[in-house]
Amino acid sequence: MTDSLTTSRRGFLKLVGVMGVASAFAGTLSACGTKPGDRTTTGGGAANAAGTITAAISYELGTNGFDPMTTSAALTLAANWHTMEGLTEILPSGNRDVYAALGKDLPKKIDDTTYEVTLRDGAVFHNGSPVTTDDVVYSFTRVMDPASKSLYAQFITFISAVEKKDDKTVTIKLKYPFSLVAERISVVKIVPKAAATADAKAFDANPVGTGPWKMTDNSATSKQIVFEKNTAYTGPRPAKAAKMTWKVMPDDATRMNALTSKAVQAMDLVPDLSIETLKASAAVEQAQGFALLFAMFNCGSAPFNNVKNRQAFLYAIDMEKVVKTAYLGNATPATCFVQDTHPAYKKAKTVYAFDQAKAKALFAETGLTKIRLLCTDHAWVKKATPIIKESLEAAGLSVEFAEKKSADVYNTIDGKPEAYDAVIAPGDPSVFGSDADLLMRWWYTNDVWTDKRMHWKGQPACTEVATKLDAAAKQPADAQKTTWGEVFDLLSAEVPLYPLFHRKSTTGYDKTTLVDFKPIALTGLSFVDVGSTK
Repeated sequence: MTDSLTTSRRGFLKLVGVMGVASAFAGTLSACGTKPGDRTTTGGGAANAAGTITAAISYELGTNGFDPMTTSAALTLAANWHTMEGLTEILPSGNRDVYAALGKDLPKKIDDTTYEVTLRDGAVFHNGSPVTTDDVVYSFTRVMDPASKSLYAQFITFISAVEKKDDKTVTIKLKYPFSLVAERISVVKIVPKAAATADAKAFDANPVGTGPWKMTDNSATSKQIVFEKNTAYTGPRPAKAAKMTWKVMPDDATRMNALTSKAVQAMDLVPDLSIETLKASAAVEQAQGFALLFAMFNCGSAPFNNVKNRQAFLYAIDMEKVVKTAYLGNATPATCFVQDTHPAYKKAKTVYAFDQAKAKALFAETGLTKIRLLCTDHAWVKKATPIIKESLEAAGLSVEFAEKKSADVYNTIDGKPEAYDAVIAPGDPSVFGSDADLLMRWWYTNDVWTDKRMHWKGQPACTEVATKLDAAAKQPADAQKTTWGEVFDLLSAEVPLYPLFHRKSTTGYDKTTLVDFKPIALTGLSFVDVGSTK
């Protein structure tokens, strides 16, 4: 997830305030969803309708809530993939295809700035109440209301209003023509107005949705999330088992033991050093995604207000060594803001291949000799940061090194330009959607990142990035891709925050008992369209 995604929801809301303008769209996602029947069966037999799916999840519940308007944690987001629905949804797996979920069909274009969506027949919430167009309007309105401080508002700024046309259809009014409305509206999950307004705290603890699964236990004390099949579900992707249990196991060895002993059928975040061992008893697959480790700089103060120092920092790091040594090759050094498998990818104008001589020359030119480096203490991040520190020292810098929990890193630096020089941390906004515009806007056009963290806001390059993204939002798909390429080049030169590498997600699973299971390139696990023989 994004590093902010690892902070508590309540802490995040205090941090975020009202997020800056964010979105516009694009990405070359497919306009038609993958049908459940198109998937390949991985299990040794047919799914048991009365069966159970079990999984080991690496992320803790903590104090994060589940309300889909505000939740930002890896575990709660993954849970909501199964319990909540938007008018459209994007599959977590494969090519991230978009499909009609609560909508009977994908949005129907009436004119360049008007779309209509008709609700699917028979849709009801988990509490038995029917889904109404009033609920749809309420769900969009609450996300778009600045008072809600919803982080999802930044993803739908192209929407002017969502209005009720009749009892079955809503009208979506746009501020300007927008190429991929269907993909972006998936970030708004439809909730019952009556339940969401009756008791906000209770709703946050266990929101009422329309998805194929509903939660029956999600307490931090039980260290698990338990789901049961939603028998009233009328959508295209019904649950294929009767029950599902996710055991919260942050410890790598504990998850490994659970899978090898068959106590669970799948686990996320297989440790790189354990991949070959695990292959003796389970299937192990890797998927290249956007998830990254990034370097972020304090661009408002010396020394990193000088772009030459930011560039030298990146040239100094032997990223091939980092990937090979720390991750056994299970990551890809960045050659662009997005990974090389992304539909919008083009090799950036500036690529930071290891060049110690160039780094030393730039540091000598600027006179930089000492920096403060603050890093998150995620287990997998800690494998890379000592090598990064060594690389910087080999380039002639004295590095004051510190590690903190993700939440503490941001509590330390937010709004405090004197508190740091550079940060190394992970991020993955692709959990919200995979289009290039969304991914760039997450970091480069809202005040939390550009002002409170990077201190880049107001600088010409920051303004130019936002201007180009706004222009691309109004362009047809081909022109958008060209403009995004220009932004990739600009970011590669300015590097206020920039990926060091894009990580591969490694999943372990029991292919003999899971039916149609497919590992994903996102943080977490998905059991959409998945059954169990057990």
